[in-house]
Amino acid sequence: MKRILVPTDFSEHAMNALKVASQLAKKYDSEIYLLHILELPPHAIDQISGGGSSTVPEAIFFMKSAHNRFEELLQMDFLKGLTVHETVNSNFDKAYDGIIESSKECNADMIIIGSHGSEGIEELLVGSNTEKVVRNSDVPVMVIKHEHEVFKVNDFVYATAFKDEDVPSLRKASAFAKEIDAKLHLLYINTANKFKTDREIEKMTSTFLTKTQIENYKIHTYNDRTVERGILNFAKNINAGLIGISTHGRQGISHFFNGSLSEDLVNHAQRPVLTYKI
Repeated sequence: MKRILVPTDFSEHAMNALKVASQLAKKYDSEIYLLHILELPPHAIDQISGGGSSTVPEAIFFMKSAHNRFEELLQMDFLKGLTVHETVNSNFDKAYDGIIESSKECNADMIIIGSHGSEGIEELLVGSNTEKVVRNSDVPVMVIKHEHEVFKVNDFVYATAFKDEDVPSLRKASAFAKEIDAKLHLLYINTANKFKTDREIEKMTSTFLTKTQIENYKIHTYNDRTVERGILNFAKNINAGLIGISTHGRQGISHFFNGSLSEDLVNHAQRPVLTYKI
C-alpha cells in the first residue's frame, strides 16, 4: 500500500479519516494524496478556465481559501515526516466523480474517507458522496466515522456469502489482515428467509475456501433477522476493529430496487468499514 487517497472537506469527519491514513502511511511508508473538490457554481468555474466575463474573482478566492486550509492541515503534528500531496480540483460537478477520477490519476491503492452516516428520509433522498464512492471505486475504500488516536485492529470481520465472486476480494482482505496483524473472522449471516443448515454451510464454506488459498482465519455463522443487523451485531459482540465486505457497485434502477448492503453498512456502522469492488 504505497498511495492513499484522502478526500477532505476540512470537516471533523474528514480529519478523523486523515488521522487514520497518517498512521497507516507511517507504518507502511506510504504517500498520502490529500484531495479537496471544489463544487463551484458554473459561472465560477468559467472564471477559472478564463471563459467568464465577471470581474469578481470568486473562483480564485475559493481556490486560495482551500490552499490556506491545506497549509494549516500540513502543520499538524500527526503529518510530520510524511509525504503529502495536495490537490484542489474544481473540474467536477459532483465531489464523488472527482474522488473516483483522482484515485485513478494518482494510482491509489486505497481511499480513506470520513463519513457522518445518514438515516431515514435523509438517507433515502440525499445519500452521500461516501456511499457513491463506495459504489463506484475500483480500489478498496475505508470509511471512518470516529476519531482513532491509535488505529489498531485486533479483529477484522469480513462478511461473505462464500460465493465464487467473493474470492478475489477475500484474498485482498486476507492480505490486508496480515499487513495490519489482525485476526480475520469470516462471517456468514444465516437469516430465516435464506436459512441453511450447519451441514449445508459447512459444505459451502469448504468448497469455497479451497479456491481462496488463504490462511489464518476463523469461520463464524451468526443468526439474525437481516444480514446487515447480523454483521453489526456480530462485530459488536467481538468488539471488532474493522468490518470488511465486497460490493457489486449497482447502478440505476438495479440499485434502487436491490439496494446495497455495503452502502447500508457504511451508513449505519459505527466501526470502520472496508469495501472491495467485485
